[in-house]
Amino acid sequence: MPAANTGVWYALGAYVLWGLLPVYWKALQHVPAREILAHRILWSFAFLALLVRARGTWSTLATSARSRRTLRLYSGAAVVLTINWLTYIWAVNTDRIVDTSLGYYINPLLSVCLGVAFFRERLRPLQWCAVGLAAVSVVYLTVAHGSLPWVALVLAGSFGVYGLVKKLAPLGALHGLMIETALLAPPALGYLTILGVRGDGAFGYGGAKTTLLLTTAGVVTALPLLLFATAARRVSLTTMGILQYVSPTCGLLLGVAVYHEPFTRARQVAFGLIWVALLLYWLEGVWQGGAAAWSPRSRGQPAQRNPRDA
Repeated sequence: MPAANTGVWYALGAYVLWGLLPVYWKALQHVPAREILAHRILWSFAFLALLVRARGTWSTLATSARSRRTLRLYSGAAVVLTINWLTYIWAVNTDRIVDTSLGYYINPLLSVCLGVAFFRERLRPLQWCAVGLAAVSVVYLTVAHGSLPWVALVLAGSFGVYGLVKKLAPLGALHGLMIETALLAPPALGYLTILGVRGDGAFGYGGAKTTLLLTTAGVVTALPLLLFATAARRVSLTTMGILQYVSPTCGLLLGVAVYHEPFTRARQVAFGLIWVALLLYWLEGVWQGGAAAWSPRSRGQPAQRNPRDA
């Protein structure tokens, strides 16, 4: 099977697993979000440490971790990752899965804005129209519901900033997340220790199923990330960009069809605007790509890549 085809399956596996995460966190709905987060961090760290050891790359990781710039970057990444994980777990377990789906639909367009702000990337008129439609959807939902869709904005914003930091960071997905969870593991362990001493923790006290689910949170976290990292090396960014909407679509279907969250008219309009914006942005990219391929300057020679895309 060609590498590109296997890469698509890896990418689909990653996005479907991310899209089905609400089912996993719902099974732990009786556990406070902060405690779930602490276990997710701690067991992710343990699982990633085993993977690094199995690959025999401890020395490479240790060398990279001595750099102050690397530690500063991954400390920032760890902070926004914590915000993202905590908000997502809390939102899922308080029946806001549809809001989380909206956040991850908005995220790609917000990431575009971050690229403009921090890397001086330029948008074409239709791309600005797509970003504008996303902004209109947020304003409309705010007016219709009388409050900001803060869950969606926090998730989109934190994941967008996380992607920005990771773009500047020097390490791959495995080593990068290893450092991030290593920085977060001591406070997570301290928090869980306090809960255990007080007898308030769910681990070991909430039944075998709860304990097992908390323990395997590390595998659930790391597995889709590793599938994603493998896919990213095998398929084009365009393909990855299209497939990324599998995850919020799964979330939306779960929220509405399985967990019966309300999908009000205001939400329908807001989602509709976001979908139109994403379609417009994608079609503009396809059109520009086709125009570049058929331009006189590009015929007979390979396409030129922006150095920032390398």
